Amino acid sequence: MKTEKRPSLLIVSFSDIANDARVKKQIALFADQFRVTTCGRGSAIREDVEHIQLSAGSSRAREILQAGLLRVGFWRGAFALEPEVRVARKLLKGRHFDVAISNDLESVPVAAERVGYDRTVADLHEYWPGLHDQLSKWVTLRQPYFRWMIRKFVARTGAAITVSAAIAERYREEFGISCQVVHNATPKHNLQPGAVGEIIRVVHSGGAQPNRKPEVMMRAVARSSASVTMDMYLTGQDTAYGKSLRELAAELGERIRILPPKPYDELVETLNSYDVGVHILPPTNTNNSLALPNKLFDYVQARLALVVGPTEDMARRVKGFNLGAVADGFTEDDVVRVLDSLSPEKVREWKRASHVAAAVLNSESELPVLAAAVESVLE
Repeated sequence: MKTEKRPSLLIVSFSDIANDARVKKQIALFADQFRVTTCGRGSAIREDVEHIQLSAGSSRAREILQAGLLRVGFWRGAFALEPEVRVARKLLKGRHFDVAISNDLESVPVAAERVGYDRTVADLHEYWPGLHDQLSKWVTLRQPYFRWMIRKFVARTGAAITVSAAIAERYREEFGISCQVVHNATPKHNLQPGAVGEIIRVVHSGGAQPNRKPEVMMRAVARSSASVTMDMYLTGQDTAYGKSLRELAAELGERIRILPPKPYDELVETLNSYDVGVHILPPTNTNNSLALPNKLFDYVQARLALVVGPTEDMARRVKGFNLGAVADGFTEDDVVRVLDSLSPEKVREWKRASHVAAAVLNSESELPVLAAAVESVLE
């Protein structure tokens, strides 16, 4: 197909696109079939894709004003003060595209203004009303605002997708929005399960975020009677909380190491040298309780055994594919018990099962759903 005949696609995300694995998969999927333009933070990731870079800051005065508007329920006024929205609208003014994908609640109308709501695909990623509902102030100010945006903007789009069946069900029940599911799966990697020694090497990759409580996994490994060690590749180590985790690792001893995070393109091959990928995600907020995170798929593509908490969608896949063990709960004692039960023989079996599952649990199996959603709004 000649370049000038290809339809144009706008992808809007208020994230740093270079570090957003889901958005990068969208770009890779559509770059050959569409003339893709991205709008988001950070620099361009491909020379053949036009990138409109966002750089938006918010003043203290604007934050105070927006908080006041949220308190009185003047959500339209609060939305007009969103810094990324203001900058993106300015940079995209006068541009027209054939179809658009938005990757945040706030970016839905930004995308729709350029193509129309009927040609906008809203990739919701998370369950927005439960993103931080462990915080009373957030529930008071932000949750009603997010619910308004879902009803005002998302409900009008031509198609909507999200990352798990549990989240899709919540959007259907609460807002009447039918979401298709595109899991945050990892691209196929041509790897083999590594050998398992007498010391079982556990790994965790993720963010140093207090609501995920990674210290539970750290303390559990340190206490376990099994021959296990754990390396953690964490983003956000320079925050106060990240520094506290590094201090805890030093206190717990040599079984726990916190290492610099790996670029996403190098992550799976790095993980492949380990035995068990662990992710205990406590239900500190509703979004966590509904999660099916990308790291589960990263661990499978790395051919690791898995240890997870009883988060519904994660536990279902670990049990269904015989990938590893599911802890009874999210406490330190729960994690200690499951670690104590590990043996090299079990881990070898689970790694073999992970190798088989990798042929199914990958982004190549998921992205046709997104492609179909985009095609449907173009018709």
